[in-house]
Amino acid sequence: MHTMWKGSLSFGLVNIPIKLYAATEDKDIKLRNLHGKCHTPIQYEKKCPNCDEEVKQEDIVKGYEYVKGKFVILSDEELKDLKKEHEDKAVEIVDFVSLEEIDPIYFNRAYFLEPGENGAKAYALLREALKTSGKIGIAEITIRSKQQMAIVRVYENCLVMETIHYPDEVRSAKEVPSVPENTEVQKKELDTAIMLIDQLTAKFDPSRYQDDYREDVKALIQQKITKNEGKTPEEIANRENVVDLMGALQASINRSAKTKEEEKQKTEPKADKKTAGEKEEGKKRKTSRKKA
Repeated sequence: MHTMWKGSLSFGLVNIPIKLYAATEDKDIKLRNLHGKCHTPIQYEKKCPNCDEEVKQEDIVKGYEYVKGKFVILSDEELKDLKKEHEDKAVEIVDFVSLEEIDPIYFNRAYFLEPGENGAKAYALLREALKTSGKIGIAEITIRSKQQMAIVRVYENCLVMETIHYPDEVRSAKEVPSVPENTEVQKKELDTAIMLIDQLTAKFDPSRYQDDYREDVKALIQQKITKNEGKTPEEIANRENVVDLMGALQASINRSAKTKEEEKQKTEPKADKKTAGEKEEGKKRKTSRKKA
């Protein structure tokens, strides 16, 4: 696991050095947008519609639209100064409450907590205290420049911190249109509905559930790969063709050079034999002359 954050967790005068790890992961299948004509991935340029020009990263500033079409600009220095004020790498548990008191709509993301150096004893103490009391801790933490509320609880044998929304981040259910109010429900219908709920009631087992759509997409992708239906962008395909052509040319040169070398080796031994024969004939002639 990748360490996302290092700091400390405290309750009262007890301080625990900790490391944060993401407890969940997004397993959605990432599909890229391609140009249907040549299957090249689409690029998204940062372009100013007013100036009709591409905008570089250094030319981008941050602004808040307080009314339609009007912005206040916040400089990087101003945001950096504010960030420093909230950069304290400490999580302080300020209250202990019952988990049942918090509606699930508040929950955001979960993180595993690992004790840092010399923090194992205090870590175990908090874990056992939470288990025994049945309580969870309420705390605040700043992660990636965003201050968040969080709870600290026990999951299996590990401390888990879950970020939760601030109350003003949760919309009122009264904003939802057409929600029936005080609608009369027939007792027979209610009894039948409760009977159906009882029949479908089971102990929660997360292993029974899976993302069927994601599995079907994975199967479809694998099926297309097996059938060799993969597409290559034309630019890359042309580049590969050039590479293949260069490889073929180089292979031809190598083969030609090898053929010439083999022919040379075949002719050289014959030349040696002829030379040796001429030398032998020369020796015979010299011997005959001496005898004469």
